[in-house]
Amino acid sequence: MAAVELIEIEKAFGATSVVKKLSLTVREGELVALLGPSGCGKTTTLRMIAGLERPDRGVVKLGGQLVDDGRAFVAPERRGLGMVFQSYAIWPHKSVFENVAYPLQLKGASNVEAAVKEALGWVRLEAYLHRRPHELSGGQLQRVALARALVGQPKVLLLDEPLSNLDVALREELRGEIASLRAKLGTTMILVTHDQAEALALADQVAVMNKGVIEQLAAPDVVYREPATPFVAGFVGGANVLVGEVQGTSFISEGVSFALPAGTVAPPGPHTLVVRSEDVVLGAEGPLLPLQARLFMGSATEYRLGLGDSVVRAVGSALSHARPGQLTPVSFRSVRLYAP
Repeated sequence: MAAVELIEIEKAFGATSVVKKLSLTVREGELVALLGPSGCGKTTTLRMIAGLERPDRGVVKLGGQLVDDGRAFVAPERRGLGMVFQSYAIWPHKSVFENVAYPLQLKGASNVEAAVKEALGWVRLEAYLHRRPHELSGGQLQRVALARALVGQPKVLLLDEPLSNLDVALREELRGEIASLRAKLGTTMILVTHDQAEALALADQVAVMNKGVIEQLAAPDVVYREPATPFVAGFVGGANVLVGEVQGTSFISEGVSFALPAGTVAPPGPHTLVVRSEDVVLGAEGPLLPLQARLFMGSATEYRLGLGDSVVRAVGSALSHARPGQLTPVSFRSVRLYAP
C-alpha cells in the first residue's frame, strides 16, 4: 500500500515555478530520498507532504486518504506525520524529557513517561532525560529531535536535511542511527538531502530532482550505475560529463579525439559522454592531456586533467611519475552516451 502519493503536484512562488507536475509514490516501510542541489524543489515537496505548503495544483494522499487537492485540506497536525528539521528546532528552555514529551502532551496521551523513555532508548539518550539543550552536543540534539518525531509513532517520518549541520564524523554516526531506527521500527521515511552519499547509503529509492522535476527515480545502485540523464550522472557520483560528437568509433570533445570502448554503439552526431572517474585510465594509451592536479586521498589518488575549459577527473592507484603540468595519456574503460 502507498504510504504517500503525490499526483502531478505543482508549486510556484510568484513567477518562479519550484515544483512542476511532480508525481511520486512511497510504499509503506520504504525510505525514499529526495536528492538534488539547492533550489531544486525537494524541501518544498516535503513541506507539501507535511501540509506546511499547499500545492497550486495536484493531489496529495497519505495512506490512501486524500489530504490536499486544492479544495479538501487536512491540517498538518492531523496527518499523523513526524518531522525532523535541519535546525533541530529544540526548545532551549525545556529539558530533553519535556521536548520529547510535548507532542504526546498536546494530544492528551496517557503513559507519557513510559513512551518518552522508550523513544529516548531508541536513540540511546536514556541517561540524558533531565539535561538541557545547552548541555548537549549537535549530534545529541539531533537525536532528541528524532526521538520527539518518533514518540507518537507517526505513519511517515519526514527528514529535512537532518544531518547537514553536523561535522563529518557526526553525520556518519547519525546516518547509522537512522538506518538502525528504520530497521527496528519499520517506519516509512522521506529524506531530503543534497548529500549523495547519505541518499545512496540510506534509501530504498532515490528521486534525483533538478529544477522542480524528478529526473530519475530508482534504487541507489541503478541511479549510480545507470544514470538516466547527464545531470543525474554528474550529480550522483560526480561523473565526468563531456559534450561533443560521435564520429565512427571516436568521440570528439574540445577538439580532442577519444577512442570509444569496444562494444559502444551510437549513431554519428552530437552526444553527451559520461564516464565515471574510476573508468578513466591514465598512462596507457590515448590522447595526451595536461595534468592539472594530483590529490592523495588515502586509498586512492585523484587526478585532474585539462580538456579545453573542462576538467577530466580520474581516480585510481598512484602514478608515481605523474606531476602537475605533465602530459598524460588518457583513455576510457567504460562510457555512457546520451543523444540530445
